[in-house]
Amino acid sequence: MSLPGKPFYTGTFRHTLDDKNRLTIPSAWRSAHSEDETFLVVPLEGFLSILPPLQAQALYDRVAEKSLADAEAQEAAAEFFGKTLSFSYDKSGRLMLTPELCAHAGIAKDVVLVGSMTKFNLYSPAHWERVQAATAAQKPADRLRRMGI
Repeated sequence: MSLPGKPFYTGTFRHTLDDKNRLTIPSAWRSAHSEDETFLVVPLEGFLSILPPLQAQALYDRVAEKSLADAEAQEAAAEFFGKTLSFSYDKSGRLMLTPELCAHAGIAKDVVLVGSMTKFNLYSPAHWERVQAATAAQKPADRLRRMGI
C-alpha cells in the first residue's frame, strides 16, 4: 500500500550482496519509483539509511538554503555528504554499495533491510540483532508515544 507519490517502506528482508557489492531492493519498495529516480545512501550510527527521492530532495533543499559564506555549514555539509552515495536502481532493481559504506555498516555479505515507513535502513545481521535485543523489553506503544505517534 502507498499513497500517490509516497511509497511505504515496511517490513524486514534479508538479502545478500553479490560479488560486486550489489544489493537487490525488495520489489515492493522499488515498484513506486522509476529507474531514473535518485536515492541517497546516508551513513548513520553503524548502519546505512536509504533516503527515497522525496526525502533526498527535502535534504537537498535544506542544504541549498545555507549561505556559501557560512564556512561552518559548508564544512559540515562537505564532511557529511562526502560519505554519502547517490544512486538510481539498475534494471534489476539493485544498488551498488561502496566498500567504505559496507565497512561503515559492518556489512560483509548478508544485509538486513528494515523499513521505517518513509525510508529504509541497511544493517549487518549482527547490528540488527543488537538493535532488536536493546528494544525487546520496551513496549511498542511506549516507543511510538515517544515519537509523537
